[in-house]
Amino acid sequence: MSTAAVETPGRTKAFLRLVMIEHSVFALPFAYIAALTAMFLADERVHWGELFVVTVCMVGLRTFAMAANRIIDREIDARNPRTASRELVTGAVSLKTAYVGSAVALVVFLGAAAMLNPLCLALAPVAVVPMVVYPYGKRFTDFPQAILGVAQAMGPVGAWLAVTGSWSWDAVVLGVAVGIWIGGFDLIYACQDVESDREHGVRSVPARFGVPAAIRGARACHVLTTLLLGWFGLRTDAGAAFWVGLVVVAGAFVYEHTIVRPNDLSRLNRAFFQTNSFVGISLFFFALVDLVVRGLGT
Repeated sequence: MSTAAVETPGRTKAFLRLVMIEHSVFALPFAYIAALTAMFLADERVHWGELFVVTVCMVGLRTFAMAANRIIDREIDARNPRTASRELVTGAVSLKTAYVGSAVALVVFLGAAAMLNPLCLALAPVAVVPMVVYPYGKRFTDFPQAILGVAQAMGPVGAWLAVTGSWSWDAVVLGVAVGIWIGGFDLIYACQDVESDREHGVRSVPARFGVPAAIRGARACHVLTTLLLGWFGLRTDAGAAFWVGLVVVAGAFVYEHTIVRPNDLSRLNRAFFQTNSFVGISLFFFALVDLVVRGLGT
């Protein structure tokens, strides 16, 4: 009994490292923007219970997606020096633990979706599909980042559906912005694996078209992201604070693309982790301020 009590926390901690639980910060802010905007447009009140269940849905689905990614890619990870230290490769997390963890996360996601409304439950299996297809994408297409973008775009759409129970093109615009944003910075992230990917036949935009083309593609994605966020602001009659936030986000994109260049990837991790987490958190902050100023209350 005492041995199990000691081992279980260790396995749990290792599994959370495996799925990089802290990276939920990339997707959650935009889900909150969608949910809170929908609440504001509905009755100008924050429904904390729904917001909590949305959080559980997002974390559950993302945890499942990351676990599935690590399971499916474990052999590729073992051949890449950058990823050879990942938990499934080193044995810090067993394959059984990864499968159990991913199954629990999936059940949590589906259970939370069932608590929201019938449409969310009906569409929940659809949301799972690109999460599983994405890691296989690098085996059959040079554009796996596009699949990742589709997967990430569903977060804001799902959050809006959770609140309203009905379809919204406003949410789609925000979702597409998020998908293109994340697909764009994944183009940058994939640049560090070009040599290994080419050697082992792993497909990606940088591996197929080169690092300069991938960086240009990422820049185009982030310009389009900024335009789509602006369109979302117009569609939802956003106020001044939101537009200030959008200017801040645009500045962060400019900074990101000044520190990452085709011939200098030394600051890639700063661009990926710090700048992109700043993008999500800062826009959420300004969007929240805007909604509160416009009358959102508890």
